Amino acid sequence: METKILKTTSADIKTAGEIIKNGGLVAFPTETVYGLGANALNEQAVSKIYAAKGRPSDNPLIVHIAEKEDIIPLVKEVTPNAQKLIDAFFPAPLTIILPKSGKIGKTVSGGLSTVAVRMPQHPVARALIKAAGAPVAAPSANTSGLPSPTNAKYVIEDMNGKIDAVIDGGSCEFGIESTVITLAGETPVILRPGAVTKDMLEEVLGKVEISKAVLEGMKNGETATSPGMKYKHYSPKAKIIIINGNKEKYEKFVNSRSNAFALCFEDDKINIPKVTFGKEGDDLSQSHSLFNALRKLDELGAEKAYARNPKLSGVGLAVYNRLIRAAAFNVIDLDKPFVIGLTGQSGAGKSYIADKLKRQGFNIVDADYYSKKITENNSCVFPELQREFGKDIAKDGKLQRQLLADRAFASPESTAKLNKIMHPAILKLCIEAAEFPCVLDAPQLFESGANGLCSKTVAVIAPEELRLKRIMKRDGITKEQAKQRINAQHSEEFFKENSDFIIINDGRDTDIQIKTLSEKIV
Repeated sequence: METKILKTTSADIKTAGEIIKNGGLVAFPTETVYGLGANALNEQAVSKIYAAKGRPSDNPLIVHIAEKEDIIPLVKEVTPNAQKLIDAFFPAPLTIILPKSGKIGKTVSGGLSTVAVRMPQHPVARALIKAAGAPVAAPSANTSGLPSPTNAKYVIEDMNGKIDAVIDGGSCEFGIESTVITLAGETPVILRPGAVTKDMLEEVLGKVEISKAVLEGMKNGETATSPGMKYKHYSPKAKIIIINGNKEKYEKFVNSRSNAFALCFEDDKINIPKVTFGKEGDDLSQSHSLFNALRKLDELGAEKAYARNPKLSGVGLAVYNRLIRAAAFNVIDLDKPFVIGLTGQSGAGKSYIADKLKRQGFNIVDADYYSKKITENNSCVFPELQREFGKDIAKDGKLQRQLLADRAFASPESTAKLNKIMHPAILKLCIEAAEFPCVLDAPQLFESGANGLCSKTVAVIAPEELRLKRIMKRDGITKEQAKQRINAQHSEEFFKENSDFIIINDGRDTDIQIKTLSEKIV
């Protein structure tokens, strides 16, 4: 297929409109990003969009209209809240989700009972819709998963030979996709943030919620009710890692790295190769530049880039939403002392994993070591331990460990008292010993609350029979005793639900899992 490159003249827009009328695909500029349009009422034409992009069929499309009243035939009802938003904003970088009418097929809606509708500000976009004589379904005009295009150059790179035409309308104003708000439930919910912010919407509607998926991503099996909700999205070929920290911490961290790029703000003082996306404190400049910056990383051959973290308010929330998906939710938090919190089941082989990470350059802080250290030779915790468990637990300045254990583990309440004394003291010493990139090796990572001090948590698990054999051999105990220890600990499901990464240490591909983990994190 030959892809025509059209201009924004009336004649070319008319040509583009005819292409859409005849079931073809046209990429066109909007104020947000370039869209890839087809007749929204022609299911066969719409299916071509999914094919051209390589887009999953369960990812719904946005239907674009030229006039406010054009929404009426597309939805079951223009609700009072919808009318408020239309009156206050349209045309705008704002998409409204409502229950769909019979005119909207399941291909456009991704099989959902709702439809997403917006009226773009860009005059070329609205002129094209009028020339097509029908509402236009249009996602971003890029290969699915790559950064959305904000100029025709990147549309042509992705879509040349796959679509009928591209209208070259120059650079897009906002540079990120529209805000998406669903009005299909009782409370309006933002599914994707954009240039129309939560504060702006609340001025019109009152209370508006933000979907958890905006910052956390979708859960396994969860249905995408809006474009841009998938786990990894907007991503270049380069691996993106977000660095959370102030300007000074970011610069210090990035300048200590090698074989990587910085994805930073214009005034950041960076010594390694860099690509910038706007200015600090200017979230509109960041949104305008972000996708181009992600594309430029690939043009420069970057394999890894450490990204500066934007603020999480206003349009900055939308920038972060795109960036966190480009990074597949990979964040190093410099405000936390530990890059990794390592924990897991007894007998799963956590020490083996810690040793392997040490060999890969991670600094290991062993919580067990400091647990023993603070109970040696009349340490600072002795007075508190004696108050709770009796003065006789210490003799000649030495802790009587078995006596303390007998009393501390006599009941859950006693164990909780012991933990309340020990955990803060242990964590204080661990934090003092932390040196980036640091792994906190802590059997009671979650019980102590230390997981909150870690950028990522990693749990080591293994099949129960294998764990039993390891515990019996290690501690010289019976199978029944080993089983009691296993039953007293968190379940495998707990670790899977509460950890960022799981390593299955069953002796098969453990080393490969560790290598993959370290590559993902730093």
